[in-house]
Amino acid sequence: MKSAQTLPLRVLTRKTVASARVSMRGLASAPSTAYVKPTYDFSAPPSGTAAPTIARFKEYMLPVYDRPNFVLSHGKGSYVWDTDGNKYLDFGAGIAVNALGHADEGVVKVISEQAGRLIHASNVYHNEWAPKLAESLVKLTQKEGGLGFANGKSSTGESIKVFFANSGTEANEGALKMARRYGKAVWAKNGESEDACPKNHIVCFENSFHGRSMGALSVTSNPKYQKPFQPLIPNVDVGKMNAIAGLESLITADTCGVIVEPIQGEGGINVPAEEWLRALRKRCNEVEAVLIYDEIQCGLFRSGSIWAHSTLPTDCHPDVITMAKPLANGFPIGALMAKDHIASPMGVGTHGTTFGGSPLSCAVGYHVVQRLSNPSFVSEIAETSRHLDARLSLVAKWYPELVKEVRGRGLIRGLGFTEATLPGKVVELARERGVFFLTAGKDAVRLVPSLNVKKEEVDFAMDVLESCLHVCK
Repeated sequence: MKSAQTLPLRVLTRKTVASARVSMRGLASAPSTAYVKPTYDFSAPPSGTAAPTIARFKEYMLPVYDRPNFVLSHGKGSYVWDTDGNKYLDFGAGIAVNALGHADEGVVKVISEQAGRLIHASNVYHNEWAPKLAESLVKLTQKEGGLGFANGKSSTGESIKVFFANSGTEANEGALKMARRYGKAVWAKNGESEDACPKNHIVCFENSFHGRSMGALSVTSNPKYQKPFQPLIPNVDVGKMNAIAGLESLITADTCGVIVEPIQGEGGINVPAEEWLRALRKRCNEVEAVLIYDEIQCGLFRSGSIWAHSTLPTDCHPDVITMAKPLANGFPIGALMAKDHIASPMGVGTHGTTFGGSPLSCAVGYHVVQRLSNPSFVSEIAETSRHLDARLSLVAKWYPELVKEVRGRGLIRGLGFTEATLPGKVVELARERGVFFLTAGKDAVRLVPSLNVKKEEVDFAMDVLESCLHVCK
């Protein structure tokens, strides 16, 4: 792959700085056209340095991803480089994972030190880091809000229990199993046999995404993902987000669990209405169903607070939270947190994992959580989010024929487009100009940068986005 311009890469960097200088004087009065011409040419075959690696991928790896023809070699902060030395701003943060950016020195130090002590010992034995990370997550939730806590107090007086897995999908699998187990416990308390328990239905919602394993896929209501693997697990009922009227017939006495994203990620960065979440909570209480919030993409300060639901009243809170992506800044880990009465039926042997909760993953997770929850870091997220919001508002104003709305909050944002073909085209055009965006759902471009992304990096990304929209006009 070759540069599409005669300008060297250092000019791109100077343009980024220039963009930052403009932002210091205030927001621009017109969209940027500085990047109308592409910086990189992806139409040519892979370069000599990338070609052997791409050939190996094609020969030896399952072809379930359609990747562009370059090979990433390293990263630093919000930037990554390929094997040809080309530089890109990663405004997708590894799909909302790299909260502290690439090659963070603190994360590298923890990995190195803990790897030299104890990487894995299995859950047959205790390790020092799993309970430290669990305690940190619980106390932060109690302090900042979530799972029935507000202002440091629980609406029920309950404690919280944590389980560590390897991924978000596994966290959701654990939550679904917990709901099924709790349903049996509810049924059995009236003296009924668990073997005949009808309380095994799970409710999910349109445009959801909860993972690719058979259980998580069964509650990911997208035919594109589900159809090749049907039949899926039975007794999954699908509702429509924000439709309050049908909740009584959707969530019944046979429902053991309801799973929902408080901000849909893959589905298009859609934010449910507060009154709908309140109605969900109320209906789950009425039929003794477990309410699960999948905060794998929107949680851990991406929305501006520790959980996307933290700022909501407690009558909108769930019984279980699942998390993963940013928890260890790219090192594999997932987790679920549950109210004690929901967790209590999960006794010894009811669930397990070989690698989950390892000393290494939990040591990294503990470090990341301390960094993300620092008040000064949270303030920086808020300031950067306001700047990004201002830039996105102008994009929607300048291109109403292309952009119909701005979605999300904090640093999980989406641009909803008027035509379904536009998001993919914009992502491709931006990549040719040195910025990685993502698509989401059927009509959106997703912006989920590292949580420590700088304002000048936001400006560069927005300048490129505006230039791409200019090309699309």
